[in-house]
Amino acid sequence: MELHIVEAQMQRQEDGTYIGKTIFKVASHKANYEITFFSKKGDDWDYSLHYADEPGIEEQFLLVDARIEEDDEMFDRLLDAAWDTLPAE
Repeated sequence: MELHIVEAQMQRQEDGTYIGKTIFKVASHKANYEITFFSKKGDDWDYSLHYADEPGIEEQFLLVDARIEEDDEMFDRLLDAAWDTLPAE
């Protein structure tokens, strides 16, 4: 699955938790996707996938969601894009 990172960001909150997001495109898909990340310590990540703008085709969304769940490299690429924007402390 060919993807292109559009935008990413990550912030560390005052309570020490991390919140970030990556907006990305998948080749041949109508809609852009946004994956949001949350971690209490920066090592165990929860995520949520949704459309970045207008809704797209549900079957494509479900394929992307399943791929993220199964493909550690894809997940890491999306997370790393956000992590790399974290301001230095």
